[in-house]
Amino acid sequence: MSDRPLKLLLIDQDPIFRLGLRVALAEISNLQVIAEAESDTAALQILAELAQSDHQQVNLVVLELVNGRSFDSHLPGLELCRQLKVLYPTLTILLLTSVQDSTILSAAQAIGVNGYCPKGTPVAQLVDAMQEIAAGRDHWIVNLNLAQPPSPPTAHLPLFRLRHSLHLSGINYINASLTKVTTQLQIPGLPILDQAVLAGQRRELLAARWLLNHLLIPPQERQQQQFSPPPELPTMPTVNSAMMITNTQPQLTSPPLLSAIAVQSNLFTACITKLQFSLENITDTPLEIDILQVDKKRELLYLILQKLTKQLEELRNGQITTIQLEGLQNTILFDLWQATVTDFFGKFSQVQVGKQNLTVINVLLQNPRVIQNELLNKIPFVVELFSYLLMQTDLHIDNHIYLADSNAAQTQALIILENLLIQVANAVIQPLLNYLADVESIKKDFYSRQLISTREIERFRNDLSWKYRLNNYVYEAQAIFESRYELFVLAPRGIAKISIYAPRNAELARLSGIPLFVTLGLELRDAIAPRLRSLLSFLGSGIVFVLTQIIGRGLGLIGRGILQGIGSVSLQDKNFKRNSERPK
Repeated sequence: MSDRPLKLLLIDQDPIFRLGLRVALAEISNLQVIAEAESDTAALQILAELAQSDHQQVNLVVLELVNGRSFDSHLPGLELCRQLKVLYPTLTILLLTSVQDSTILSAAQAIGVNGYCPKGTPVAQLVDAMQEIAAGRDHWIVNLNLAQPPSPPTAHLPLFRLRHSLHLSGINYINASLTKVTTQLQIPGLPILDQAVLAGQRRELLAARWLLNHLLIPPQERQQQQFSPPPELPTMPTVNSAMMITNTQPQLTSPPLLSAIAVQSNLFTACITKLQFSLENITDTPLEIDILQVDKKRELLYLILQKLTKQLEELRNGQITTIQLEGLQNTILFDLWQATVTDFFGKFSQVQVGKQNLTVINVLLQNPRVIQNELLNKIPFVVELFSYLLMQTDLHIDNHIYLADSNAAQTQALIILENLLIQVANAVIQPLLNYLADVESIKKDFYSRQLISTREIERFRNDLSWKYRLNNYVYEAQAIFESRYELFVLAPRGIAKISIYAPRNAELARLSGIPLFVTLGLELRDAIAPRLRSLLSFLGSGIVFVLTQIIGRGLGLIGRGILQGIGSVSLQDKNFKRNSERPK
């Protein structure tokens, strides 16, 4: 082990256990716990943020495999291990868990986990295991029977081990790069040039993987891998396998709960990856979160994703049905909004307004009905998204049925999830702009420098007010009449906007007042516009005919006569001069 400290990430749902382990490891000079996480989503967020830092890279993840009380609660832990190995191939993982089932531990070792220690292991032995893993050796204190085929006699030769190590490291690097490129290709609104570049990179990576497999694996070993049956281990799709078309054998079927958890994990991982892109609003619609600093905006979206993960876990444990989801939609969104407001601004955070010290969340949560009716209740496809994530139902989106196990369904679900995050984030910031917009401490901690002056804040609030008015009276009625929803998504250049078809006849029948007149005006325009265009086209053709064929030709004849007359006069003058100059 090098002299540099080994930097750890602790992932465990029990905060007391994390605290005790952190205090115990604080006494070890060459170990440093730099982050903790209680959920899979939080862990992926922390790793994504630390990956951008040059000095806070995690070397070892210490992971509790079971985070829950359900029978299959180890499945999300196995899926997290698989994703960590795909996204961060060089990252080492140590299971510090209460699981002792050899089948589950065998699955973890097959995924690529580097070591295992049961909870209750003395700290000295735990530190030795960490140091052994950091030195490049696996540490498994139990004998796992993985039913692997006998290794060939050459497996112990140095050349074979070197070739195998090069092949494994190369394949891991290529798969990680291929995952990133394929994920970027799935982003809606990607420019055509970027699509062409990314598609070329993907083809090059696939070719490189094929060459690596054929150059570093002997033919007899490739033949053995091709015809040998796969081990009977739980199969869970990863980000790589869910978004990439490969020529592989059909995957083994898995229990519905496993598939639903894996789909949710893949979806949230893809969303976390896209949150690393620019979050600038590139649409013509102002958003409440535009006033936030970039880091605060990203932190808010991460927080909503974490709260959503907890909600889904509670709903899954409660075995909620699709019919029950329809009745609970408003409650789910309100609880998500309220929990996010409380954690984002701080439960006990206070600001001074005049001579009073006000608790921030008490001010922001004082009028929830407006937020519920104007923002939260208008978020589309919430039931469809939750039903897809919890029960793996097919998605009926954009006048098309997407099968639950298809990549297209995951792409559509990602669009709905991104819009949900952005709209809930807008709902979190909206009461802040209403009640505490010009408080200096709020401006210092949350606002972007471009919108920190009082004049810019008021201008921004006025733009939002006009957006609400136009949405209520014009844009929403137009979208209902055109049977579509406008969704905000995370694109490489920033937050973009797309339209999705949806039948909205019931809403159209309830329109009244100005929105109804807007739809009638649109219908009248659609009825008159083609005829008016035809009439104008006919009149325009007539005018062109008169100007060119009648007036133009007449003017042409007159002009030609004038020119001919001028030419005749000039010729007569020349003849007269010649005759006058002749000698008589």
